[in-house]
Amino acid sequence: MKIADKLRAAPLAVILTWGWRRAAIALLAGALSVLAMAPFNAWPVLFLTFPVVVWLIDGAAAGRWRGVPAAAMSGWWFGLGYFVFGLYWIGYAFLVDASTFAWLLPFAILGLPAYLALFTALGFALARLLWTRDASRVIALAISLTVAEWLRGQVLTGFPWNAFGYALSEPLALAQTASLIGLWGMTFLAVAIFASPAALIDGSSRGRKPWIALVTSIAVLIAMGSFGIIRLSQHPTLTVVNAKLRIMQPNLQQDEKFNYSAKAAVMQKYLTLSDRASGPQSTGVRDANILIWPESAFPFFLTREADAMAQIADLLPKGTTLITGSVRAPDLPPGTRVTRAYNSVYVIDHDGSVESIYDKLHLVPFGEFLPFQDLMEKLGFVQLTKIQGGFIPGTVRRTMAIPGAPRALPLICYEAIFPADIATHNDRPGWIVNLTNDGWFGISTGPYQHLQQARLRAVEQGLPVVRAANTGISAVIDPLGRIVARLGLGVEGVLDSTLPAAIAPTIYARFGDIPAAILVAGALIFVVRRRVAKRR
Repeated sequence: MKIADKLRAAPLAVILTWGWRRAAIALLAGALSVLAMAPFNAWPVLFLTFPVVVWLIDGAAAGRWRGVPAAAMSGWWFGLGYFVFGLYWIGYAFLVDASTFAWLLPFAILGLPAYLALFTALGFALARLLWTRDASRVIALAISLTVAEWLRGQVLTGFPWNAFGYALSEPLALAQTASLIGLWGMTFLAVAIFASPAALIDGSSRGRKPWIALVTSIAVLIAMGSFGIIRLSQHPTLTVVNAKLRIMQPNLQQDEKFNYSAKAAVMQKYLTLSDRASGPQSTGVRDANILIWPESAFPFFLTREADAMAQIADLLPKGTTLITGSVRAPDLPPGTRVTRAYNSVYVIDHDGSVESIYDKLHLVPFGEFLPFQDLMEKLGFVQLTKIQGGFIPGTVRRTMAIPGAPRALPLICYEAIFPADIATHNDRPGWIVNLTNDGWFGISTGPYQHLQQARLRAVEQGLPVVRAANTGISAVIDPLGRIVARLGLGVEGVLDSTLPAAIAPTIYARFGDIPAAILVAGALIFVVRRRVAKRR
């Protein structure tokens, strides 16, 4: 058998496969693609799985209606494999209060992936509509999946977790391209680069050059890496003068964190841990002028507990500020029963006075609110946090003044996964503070993925990111994505660090998704012209 024939044998087997075998191939390819994400970061696996995607769409041509439904079905199975294995950790949250929520576990670990896979199906279907018979179909796939992934980040409040562009965020040199084109531009490049080996079987016996697509992709990877190396060398980590951080990671289990009867023990743990010496020369909390506690830190309304506020004032030395998460009661007339609340960030001065408040805007569906809240509550459903009526969303995203440091942009939990939520053209902060509670998800891949996504926000914006997580991973990240300091997952402790200084606004910070949109639009024009030319 000739070498060319051997190269075509496996792809042809995929192309000609139909029925349940075709679904199994797509499912397996999607599941293996998860290895490109944190904590594995084995992105070369996509050089194997994304060509399979191309061949599956090639084979869909045998179906009805130009193969669009068959392509969409393959896309759904690919997405199901990708999201089940990439988001299995969401199921942990339903076991925190197993007596109430365990019965929903199958819906969480299968239902959400089945929904998210609809966007992958849409991407495959759009690709089939743009499909060509030459290597340009790889570009058609990149266009279509980028559009589908962008929609996944927008529809029904959006959930762009593990977008394909994150595959190019490690090593860090590759991630620097995000400073130019953001997550969605990175997604386009990722799909185009990793799908390019599929073109090796194109025209191998007709005098064409099937290797051009793969060589071009490798050249793009080399160019990205070279740009990143130069950028990293030109921007060493600088620090804000006199800004000293201490992040407290309590590693509290969820049943303690939301148990009001444990309020004294929780508060005492925070106070003791915050003042713990971190080394031979450490003097505890006096080492820092900014102390940071994680999201929704207390099993009570902080500002309604005078003793807790007094304990905080006693803890903080003069000149030290506390940034902490807390559930906040709305302003109601005295005596009114509180049924709903905000998920908030407080900035508290050394004398116990509240300097600033931010209320979370981007709430988590089924965690902090229910779609069609009133109807679902009447049917007996409650969200994981059991707040009747759901949390109240904030009204405006703004920076917060932090004594002893530049203004900070607060992001609570998964607000850090939305690139558009970081856009602050008229009020650029000096750093991003991300308070989160990944304790819902145990020791799993979820917190590593969350850190990976927050890290890319630093690169996109040219801003340092400081993460305080209940169970980890807490970290201080410089504006190029270098991790200056971190506390591991499932670790109790404090993290002392300087505050990295911001750099000048990146191209992405200035123009947002416009460069990525231009990239995709230019590619679309190219593919359409190729289709028209082929018809002549």
